[in-house]
Amino acid sequence: MKTTKIIYLISTGLVVLGMVASFFNYLFNPIMVQGYQHIGFPDWFRVELGIAKLLGALALAIPAVPARVKEWAYACFFVNFFSAILAHYFVGDALGNQIAPFVLLLILVTSYITREKLIKQQIGETKIS
Repeated sequence: MKTTKIIYLISTGLVVLGMVASFFNYLFNPIMVQGYQHIGFPDWFRVELGIAKLLGALALAIPAVPARVKEWAYACFFVNFFSAILAHYFVGDALGNQIAPFVLLLILVTSYITREKLIKQQIGETKIS
C-alpha cells in the first residue's frame, strides 16, 4: 500500500502542478492566444479552459472535496488531454506538440488507477476490522 500511495501522491501532484501552471499560462501568456488561433479555437475558450483547469486541480488537491467531484475532474482532464492530442494532430502540428498532452494523460491515468487501488484497499481494511 505504501508504494501505491507514493505513486498516487506523485502522479496526482504532477497533474495538479501541471494544471495550475497551465491556468497561469492560458490566462497570462500571449503565446497561448496565438496557439489557440492556430488550432482554430476562439479566445474565450482559452480563458474558460484555463479556469476549468484550476478548478479541476483544486478538486484533485483538496482532500475534503467529495469523491464524485474528483471523478468529474479526472473525466474532464482525460477529455481535455485526449482532445489536445487530437487537435494538434489534425492541424498538422509536429509530434512534439502532441507529446506533452500524451504524457499528462498517462500521468493522469496513473493517478486515477492508484487512487482506485487505495480506495479498494481502504474498503478491504475496513471490512476486516
